[in-house]
Amino acid sequence: MCSCSCSNCTIMRNHFDSVTEAYRCLLRGSCPSQSAGDLASVIVSAVCGLSPVQERDCSHLCQPKESSDSEYESRVDLTCITLTLVEKISSSLMSQSMPPEVSLYFMEVLRVLFQEGDFMSKLVHQFQAEDQLISHLAAKTVSTYTFYELQISGTFSPVWQQECVQVFHNSSPCNELDACMWSFTDVLKKLLKGSHEEILWKLLAAFDPGLSALCSRFLPEERKEARQSAVDFTSTEHWGTTLSTLLDLLEVLTASRRTCRTGVCLQSQRLTHVHASALLRIVDSPSKYFVKKRALLLLKKTLLQKAGEDMALGDVSAAGMKDEQFSADVTTLADGVLQAVSADWLQRVQVEAAASFFGGSCRVEADGDQKPDHVMIRAVSLVVLKSMELKIQLAGGTGVSRAVAVHGYLQALSGFLRQQGVPPEEASHRCCWFTLLFGEQDDDMMEAAKALLSIFLHHRLSSGLHDAAASEAACASGCNPHCHFLLLLRSVSFDHSILLDFLISTETCFLEYLVRYLKHLRADWEGFTLACRRIEASNLRHPSLTASCSSGASPLTYEGELGPRFGPDLVQSSLCVPPSTLIPAVDGASLASGLRLVDYGSSEESDTEDMEVSDDSQGNTGPRSRGSDVMLGTSGPPAPIVRTEHEPSDSTARAQTDPSSAPERGTRGSCPNITPLSRETPRSGAETSRRTISCLSELRAVVARLRMKKLFPYNPSSLLKLLAQVETAERSQP
Repeated sequence: MCSCSCSNCTIMRNHFDSVTEAYRCLLRGSCPSQSAGDLASVIVSAVCGLSPVQERDCSHLCQPKESSDSEYESRVDLTCITLTLVEKISSSLMSQSMPPEVSLYFMEVLRVLFQEGDFMSKLVHQFQAEDQLISHLAAKTVSTYTFYELQISGTFSPVWQQECVQVFHNSSPCNELDACMWSFTDVLKKLLKGSHEEILWKLLAAFDPGLSALCSRFLPEERKEARQSAVDFTSTEHWGTTLSTLLDLLEVLTASRRTCRTGVCLQSQRLTHVHASALLRIVDSPSKYFVKKRALLLLKKTLLQKAGEDMALGDVSAAGMKDEQFSADVTTLADGVLQAVSADWLQRVQVEAAASFFGGSCRVEADGDQKPDHVMIRAVSLVVLKSMELKIQLAGGTGVSRAVAVHGYLQALSGFLRQQGVPPEEASHRCCWFTLLFGEQDDDMMEAAKALLSIFLHHRLSSGLHDAAASEAACASGCNPHCHFLLLLRSVSFDHSILLDFLISTETCFLEYLVRYLKHLRADWEGFTLACRRIEASNLRHPSLTASCSSGASPLTYEGELGPRFGPDLVQSSLCVPPSTLIPAVDGASLASGLRLVDYGSSEESDTEDMEVSDDSQGNTGPRSRGSDVMLGTSGPPAPIVRTEHEPSDSTARAQTDPSSAPERGTRGSCPNITPLSRETPRSGAETSRRTISCLSELRAVVARLRMKKLFPYNPSSLLKLLAQVETAERSQP
């Protein structure tokens, strides 16, 4: 017999008024008129009366349909605002933003709810609510109160733990599983932001078995295990949402590994590395595109040791990753990527047209011509390049067999780029693919440049080629580090202040890359001269670099046969990018003064210093940067600048800040009328070389002045010595 009656409406109306008054008083910083116990009783009744499903099932027996729907919606509204009130009480108490008497009142409300009553059980019961909004608000309320309880007493609810662990072991994709994962992930994020390492470790240890079981069920390590799974979760409608939530959880767990100070990490903190093969299978699976992209970006962040950076998780720098199993796990991850590449994984990766996705159920297609998703293409390319770099660094070896392996992986990457169906039409320089692909994202560009430099040095050592021959073969394959550096300088109009921005920021690994490249430049001046000559020649013959901006993409084609060392398929690939990413070749007179971090003209010259530079090929001179093993005597790193995949580069932001200077400076993201370096000068490379050395000389002078005034964030002695040696090498040339 249905228990619904007209009195239900009166009760709900009274509860709604009480909860609304309490919420308004909370915002004003005053106490409600009713006692703390009475408010707690109203909260319990509002959340734990008839569930929305039960009420909807029975209300039609005694009321017209219109009335039952209205009462159901009222119940949902009451439950939602009550959950929001409890969450707001917990967060307000943590922020200590209320007067003392008001704080005591609401602390008493929470004590009655969670200590005298069994409100946590009722909250976790709402995880399985059919209404996704109620389920999510319950998870948010639980996570906020749990974090509050951890801060106050260092403990957390065993009811919540038992519920989550049980669901992790047994549940299939559903609202309840999503709520459990979301609440746990949110607590971890809050602990990471607050640097509560001991509490974080305690919480992870309690959930460790359940998390491992969860990933073993949804991300089986081997393809055979996936086929033998009793339930095919991928066929369920809820799979995409659950998997996306799981990927968020994995990223936070991976980020938490960087807080380890004991040299030991938990199994749950290794899950991304352990289940990397399953994540790679997701990328080439029939899953929804946003899920595949999310899995790929997780692999990329893990390889770059940047997991959690776009979540603002506080101080989780890569320097903390010192546990005993880290090197082995990274090697396993890199091996897994390269093995997948050898098994034609790249040919199965799907790249859709660029579109906007805001977390809803549909994608907003871009207007006009459809362009490929360059975020996806960059991520795939960087995952392969970084895996090769890590394999070279961690495995070592200089045999011919390793050089052949490098060729095979690069050839497979070239095939993937060709597969995207955007072939360039004209280009006289194959190395342009690097800047065209990575030019929109500075941090990815520096990581790729560093990886390609390591790959080049390894290949040169393995192949036994001399400097000139090695540079010739690398340039034919599009992998010449001299060309990459010159193209980078051209993309910023040889503006040393932009290089300074990179040097003093932890946003990129530019310092580590610059130190390694300067050592290579110092030892291979002949290769640098040849690269300058090729850059000037390609500039004069490159129509797309001097074209004006348009709404379409600008084509670029690589012609001719590639060198025998890297193979014929490496960069016969197609890369099509918006004109904003093209590499400008502006005349020296067009450089304009843009934003400056300091007034360089007011800085004084520094004295000549006696500085030593290590000849370590790995570049162990420089400040600690993310993912780097470079160290100069630091006096504290600058504050990290977090940027997501979709944020503009420094130079793009600069052009947006000062539109009038963008065409003159020719920074990436602007669309200047590009002028060749010199139409009158023979293609000797002298002008490109002069402008490069002039840029580096200006950079050295500015860094030296800032260091003398103690405005530079770390000790740049070794960097200054390298820059001075490059200037000396240039003056000694005939």
